[in-house]
Amino acid sequence: MNDSVIKCHAVDKAYANKAVLREVSLEVAAGSFVGLVGMNGSGKTTLLKTLLDLTICDSGSIQLFGRSHRDAAAREQMAYLPDRFVPPAYLRCKDFLKYMLELHGREYNKEKVVRLFAELELEPEILTASVQSLSKGMTQKLGLIACLLSEKQLLVLDEPMSGLDPRARVLVKQRLAHLKAQGVTVFFSSHALADVEEIADDMAVLHHGKLLYTGRTGEFMQQYKAETLEQAYMNCLSQTSTITAL
Repeated sequence: MNDSVIKCHAVDKAYANKAVLREVSLEVAAGSFVGLVGMNGSGKTTLLKTLLDLTICDSGSIQLFGRSHRDAAAREQMAYLPDRFVPPAYLRCKDFLKYMLELHGREYNKEKVVRLFAELELEPEILTASVQSLSKGMTQKLGLIACLLSEKQLLVLDEPMSGLDPRARVLVKQRLAHLKAQGVTVFFSSHALADVEEIADDMAVLHHGKLLYTGRTGEFMQQYKAETLEQAYMNCLSQTSTITAL
């Protein structure tokens, strides 16, 4: 069995006495792709931020690569793409990538950068353009490229397909498939259940701060008697609402 890259145990978090995460326990195995799904306000972004120690959990424990997530060394093999990614507007794209690579302890390699730009259909001339001149989709690609260039063993991506057009989504999925073949672990949140069904090995369903399901995507559809992940998700929420009302 694969070692766990992420291990959360009974994680609680509240803001102003409002529970956002409630006894969240899950594991992400090395080399797996795990999709975190849930409605707006379900706690997905908060959970991802706790992994990076950007948000301090009130109770419970989190381990990364077998070490406490509070230990900076545990996060050395992690790269993170936040939701609503907005890089510093005053930087050129090239400068932004150089800055991110320096933080990750990597050298800027123009050949690698241009190759990734080509894979995601960005013109190399964009490197000298200011970040603020980019469209939403181009900015998202820039953030993804920064994560890819980090060459980390764990990527934590909050809505990585946000702002991407259909063709760009296909290109990103192709690149993610390449990472899977290399044994990279990806833990990502998504509102697009079709994307989760396509690229995730396992999934976690977060609803009002509680995990309703963790496990294989195929088993989730079987458990909730549906032919698609979207319908299975709706059936899951419907059953939960029925139980809560009783």
